[in-house]
Amino acid sequence: MARPGSLGWLVRHEMRLAWRGRPRGWGGALIVGVLLAIYVLGGIALAIAIRDLPLRPHPVLGPWLFGATLLIASLMTTQAMLASQQTLYETRDLDLLLTAPLPPRIAILAKLLGIGASVATTSAGLLFPMLVPIALLGHPRLLGAVALVLLVALAAAAVGLALTLALARVAGPRAARTVGQVAAALVGGGFFLASQVAAHAKDGAARGLIGWFEAHGLGRAGWSALPMHAAFGDGMALSLVALVAFGVFAAVGIVLERQFLSTYTDGGMHMTRRRAPRRGMAGLFHASLRRTVFAKEWRLLARDPALIAQIAMRLIYMLPLVFVGVRNGGATAPVLAMAGVLIASQLAGSLTWLAVAAEDAPDLLVVAPVDPAAARRAKLAAALTMAAPFAVLPALVIAPTTVAGAIVTLLVTTLASVATGWVEMAMAKPATRSQFARRQKGSLAATLLALLIALIGGGIAAGAVFFLSR
Repeated sequence: MARPGSLGWLVRHEMRLAWRGRPRGWGGALIVGVLLAIYVLGGIALAIAIRDLPLRPHPVLGPWLFGATLLIASLMTTQAMLASQQTLYETRDLDLLLTAPLPPRIAILAKLLGIGASVATTSAGLLFPMLVPIALLGHPRLLGAVALVLLVALAAAAVGLALTLALARVAGPRAARTVGQVAAALVGGGFFLASQVAAHAKDGAARGLIGWFEAHGLGRAGWSALPMHAAFGDGMALSLVALVAFGVFAAVGIVLERQFLSTYTDGGMHMTRRRAPRRGMAGLFHASLRRTVFAKEWRLLARDPALIAQIAMRLIYMLPLVFVGVRNGGATAPVLAMAGVLIASQLAGSLTWLAVAAEDAPDLLVVAPVDPAAARRAKLAAALTMAAPFAVLPALVIAPTTVAGAIVTLLVTTLASVATGWVEMAMAKPATRSQFARRQKGSLAATLLALLIALIGGGIAAGAVFFLSR
């Protein structure tokens, strides 16, 4: 119904592109549909159960709703940064839009709205099946929480794009994508890291970040209470949140128009410097096939932006466990052992998928006069070497408590990583490196089997450390 070339028409186009990018297939759709139906039925049952229970804003709820809003905003900003980088550096239709007879500002605003809709999808899928039935079956004021999520998504889309453009301006087009991926990982895990720091601070904030909010009165009154009042449908609070969200969105779309265009133009530049090897062409080859393939895969893995972001995210979630293990000794050693096995084995599987399934020249390897099995083993060795620090670090922290438990943890982690890597080698489907974030959708069996191996290995390591440290 919208006029071709208008803002509404372009937003509908962005939504259609996002929908087409989702995985297809009757099996996956059936599983998602069944789970969603169960979730919705659970929300309806909960709504009926609390239909007569009075729900109203209360100071006790303020810090929790304030923290939940910050968590949702940080996750949405991370998704918006990643989507903005995809728009700038992995363009699909931006060339056509910017050369079409329409103002560039309209195209940018349409992209922003599309990013906002995409980042709102995850939170909406998690919250709306519970919120909407509760609001419709007795508590209509909670529709304000639905509006709050959508407004936060709108603001997060603008902030994510602004941060991406700022990083591109500071770091330059060569390093913008890598720096942006790392920054997105830090933003996404920052809330979790802050909560862990607050939970183990020496000032008595033993209840974590929510306890810190309560101690400082955040979420109960003033501007920090806006999420609580907006979630319960307060018109003034919703109006203020909407004013801020639309203001940020309009400011980014209008003020940063020129920066967006220049960043997009510079995005076509090479992301790394091209320098001739010091030893000439001979420096690119080694005496054996294994060393040559290993060096090639190591270089490709070390400069992959999406992989760097995933490694940074795993570090963010592992470091608090390491700090707790150092402070508390044997109390958290089993948890650290299980976390080490899970993180290292899953990372090994991801690296192996990149090395094997996302090979840029598979035809060349097929016709090359080399043993394919040897080449694949070299790829697996490169992946395991890069994942090795995540296996060694938990073992080093566990060692002061129990040396035998540390050895068992390291051994189980190694075996689980090798097994996960072999699963990816045997079952991974060929794809491009740009499909790294969605590789699980290509082979559900490989994903489930790798997860099962990680869980079994983690359980064995945790049990061994528990009994050996007693």
